[in-house]
Amino acid sequence: MRPLVVVGDALLDIDIDGSAERLCPEAPVPVVDMGREWLRPGGAGLAALLAARSASEVVLLSAFGEDGAGRRLIELLEREADVVPLPLTGSTVCKTRVRAGGQSMLRLDSGDGRAAHTALPARAERALRGAGAILVADYGRGMAGHPGLRELLTELAPTVPVVWDPHPRGPAPVPGTRLITPNESEAAALAPGTGSPEVLAKSLREQWSSDGVAVTIGSHGAVLADAKETRTFPITGTSRLVGHARPDTCGAGDRFATAAAAALLGGADLAGAVTEAVDAAARFVAAGGAAALSLADGPGTSPGRPDGAARAERNAFEVAARVRRDGGRLVATGGCFDLLHPGHVTLLRKARALGDALVVCLNSDESVRALKGETRPIVTATDRARLLAELESVDAVAVFDETSPATLLDRLRPDVWVKGGDYAGTDLPEADVVHRHGGEVVLIPMVEGYSTSRLVAAANSGN
Repeated sequence: MRPLVVVGDALLDIDIDGSAERLCPEAPVPVVDMGREWLRPGGAGLAALLAARSASEVVLLSAFGEDGAGRRLIELLEREADVVPLPLTGSTVCKTRVRAGGQSMLRLDSGDGRAAHTALPARAERALRGAGAILVADYGRGMAGHPGLRELLTELAPTVPVVWDPHPRGPAPVPGTRLITPNESEAAALAPGTGSPEVLAKSLREQWSSDGVAVTIGSHGAVLADAKETRTFPITGTSRLVGHARPDTCGAGDRFATAAAAALLGGADLAGAVTEAVDAAARFVAAGGAAALSLADGPGTSPGRPDGAARAERNAFEVAARVRRDGGRLVATGGCFDLLHPGHVTLLRKARALGDALVVCLNSDESVRALKGETRPIVTATDRARLLAELESVDAVAVFDETSPATLLDRLRPDVWVKGGDYAGTDLPEADVVHRHGGEVVLIPMVEGYSTSRLVAAANSGN
């Protein structure tokens, strides 16, 4: 499958977590005692990270500064996407949120960088021409207005699905764009006059000569206007997941757009793409929003684990009980994980991002032999569990002896059961157990080129 190419303005987002327990004596404002600092790509950078949840290959075209923030931003992005840098005029844009008790108290914006409208690099053109789908994540910093990019996007739009997430300060999407995804306030700012989301969606589709416009309306889903009709796509199966007292909706629009682009890449029509996007955005908010993708600035643990104590918590049932007690979301996945490889690590990282803790259900040695033959496993269950437990994405490991983890899942009762995308179209024997306890099954695209069986075969052949 061809890659999903993201085009847009990458920013650096910084979250400073602290506590606010007193007021300033000089003014009635809270005093925040600053704690840990978390970094993550923002803007089109966040879109690229989210796209990697739904597409096996992601390429990001964005402008980057020569400053320290720009270099750090590229480092964060290269973990998930192939980065094609373009020149930036000015300094990297940083958006810093100060938070206390999970509540945003203040946001500080710095940096004046804008994409330089120089000649489009040959590498960028090759990436766009090789795309299976293109997402334009416009954050009003010049990438969407790049003349060379716009000319090429206009050429490609009739044959390559283009999804455009617009910005009020950005240019209009190119004609022929497959789907445009403003939120309701953006649509009201971009459309002539005012009206309901249905009126806004229909007006913008005609104004921009696009196949469809999906106006997102928060917890109510989205309204799609296409050539046939205008209709609402509500949040359905995931509505129970968005009842947090203070949900962090930062990045929800990016998740909607990336999921829609990935669905179109996979061959979905507009209605199917919007259905998937509504569901993906609701899950994203329920899993903690963009903050769940942050990394600590400096040595420490991953998001959601503020100190080293959580790293020592390895009993799967204790983890499950803690997550349920705290009102969180438990994710589980399973497999042999014999010869741990990058495909495994990617799946585990993406699975962990779907909730508040990840338990790995690991096939015992006897179970692996029953499934794979007498020559397997190559690594014992004790060592496989130890390797998995060392990963930042894994909160606990539970070993089971059966060929299916159904009995173990009956005790764990996860909210989400994750399997690789290679299980699409197959009947998972454990799915009934997961559904019986109110959970859901999520398939995550596999990283092509990696499998334990292939590695073993290559080693035996001497390659």
